[in-house]
Amino acid sequence: MFTKVGDGDRDLVKVIFEDKEIMAPPGQSVAAVLLAEGIRSCRETPVSGEPRGPYCMMGICFECLVVIDGEPNQQACMRTVREGMLIKRQHGVAQIGPDAKAESDPAE
Repeated sequence: MFTKVGDGDRDLVKVIFEDKEIMAPPGQSVAAVLLAEGIRSCRETPVSGEPRGPYCMMGICFECLVVIDGEPNQQACMRTVREGMLIKRQHGVAQIGPDAKAESDPAE
């Protein structure tokens, strides 16, 4: 459904999504990069655990929440990729505050 459009010789940046290295054109949204890589789910709902992914691609629906560089509740469609960005799925409700820990990995 989603495919990468020729980027030619354009410089790419490396981002890491759950231990997978992805090369992406700078300036693209995190959501667009994930979709182009075939990653359809970027979070799970807190109530039922159902997978959710980018939907509106313009910051309205909040279905694309991810953890970026340890910060939860980041809208993947509103953030642009940059070199070395660490992206993880958000599992359930993310805590906010000085003592909070993002629930990005249930094994942690």
